[in-house]
Amino acid sequence: MIPALEVEGLRKSYPTPTGPLEVLAGVDLALAPGTLTALLGASGAGKSTLLHCVGSLDRPDAGVVRIGGRDLFAFDGGELARFRSRTMGFVFQFHHLLPEFSALENVMMPGWLARRPETEVKRDAEAALARVGLMARAAHLPGELSGGEAQRVAVARALVNRPSLLLADEPSGNLDRANADQLHALLAEVAQSGPAVLVATHNERLAAVAGSVLILDAGRTYRREG
Repeated sequence: MIPALEVEGLRKSYPTPTGPLEVLAGVDLALAPGTLTALLGASGAGKSTLLHCVGSLDRPDAGVVRIGGRDLFAFDGGELARFRSRTMGFVFQFHHLLPEFSALENVMMPGWLARRPETEVKRDAEAALARVGLMARAAHLPGELSGGEAQRVAVARALVNRPSLLLADEPSGNLDRANADQLHALLAEVAQSGPAVLVATHNERLAAVAGSVLILDAGRTYRREG
């Protein structure tokens, strides 16, 4: 089976007044389809940097990222954007829903940007909203949703193009315990349905429901056993 995600020798540094600060120092990892992996590490360890490089939102200094066997950075700009929209979904700590659009329209947005047929996008968006238990809120604006509901809409939006890889950066960081637990269960269910899910988090309750846990420390990842 081809891994959903392969990372080899990933390095990333940022300039500082005293010289380059190496955040990623040769990260290697592989995720199989249908798995939920929690990425733990101290604040500033580079969890967001790793997700941004894996998701091609930032470019590493060195290393290889393959999605479904395809070299992410072998694409040119336009090809990369199209490939990313077809294969990856993103969920962040804040939902980033567009306030003037309904929940359903927010979920449809990635499909529109990918220029998929309208009827197909609406069908998949309704299915994604139903999957997160919010079809009854489809016509509501983000301001009419609770924080937990808005974040579940963000998950539905990330799933509308049926990605093979879902990346989530502290997705329950702004939620209370009950809503966080509900979101964690949802991410585990999403992984069981096919995509690989990689979640950067400080939340040990999320780590407890993940199939595997990676620790990012000193610029490298280590698998936590037990």
